[in-house]
Amino acid sequence: MSSYVEKVFTLNGRVALVTGGSSGIGYAMAEAIGLAGAAVILVARRAEALAEAVKTLEKQGVRAAAISADLGDRDAVARVCAEAPRVFGEIDILVNDAANNIRKPMAELTPDDYDRTIAVNLTAPFLLGRHFGVRMADRGWGRIINIGSQQSISAFGDSGVYGASKAGICGLTRSQAEAWSRHGVTSNTIIPGFVLTPLTAPAQAVSGRVEALAARSMTGRNGIPADFAGTAVFLAGDASAYVTGQTICVDGGFSVH
Repeated sequence: MSSYVEKVFTLNGRVALVTGGSSGIGYAMAEAIGLAGAAVILVARRAEALAEAVKTLEKQGVRAAAISADLGDRDAVARVCAEAPRVFGEIDILVNDAANNIRKPMAELTPDDYDRTIAVNLTAPFLLGRHFGVRMADRGWGRIINIGSQQSISAFGDSGVYGASKAGICGLTRSQAEAWSRHGVTSNTIIPGFVLTPLTAPAQAVSGRVEALAARSMTGRNGIPADFAGTAVFLAGDASAYVTGQTICVDGGFSVH
């Protein structure tokens, strides 16, 4: 059984690029993909956090590296596209997890809020996907994993432009799947529930909010980054070869109420 599982889920010889990979869901997915055998390149803004994440991965035997970049800057995205393949070779697995979370009442959102949110949450995944997806298709194999949000499929908690960007991610996934699935490249979206990460720290700081959101989940608890490890390995490898263009909720039943 162990040899069968290894054959189905191994990522040996693959190279993954994970944005937002220094913490939270991004790091958990990078760790899982790395422990399954892939070399991993983390992308985030904070160089110190990246260095610490790489160090932790390497202690577990994962080949890891980092590129510090602000994905809201198109020139920085282009630099990531150029630098990443020089580290461990061509990118086989792209995980678009990096995001910002500007959540204000709709009437208080500024054009700058809009521009910054769309740039990081939607434009960067489009540009990275366009660059690496074409190259994956040329080689006949690839995996794109986009991270959405409950705001991809419903509106609550001042969804605003954040919700618009995350709804767009689901559309981007379908478009990528349409373009490249016939060439061996799948694209899927993961929809988290409420997950205890640095990105959700503002919501966690609201009295009673964490408890209320946990109660809304069918499991009676909020998510943690480790909850995404198995789905990451599944979607990153051969086991998911016939799964593409899908929105997969990893949310403890949060979305089905």
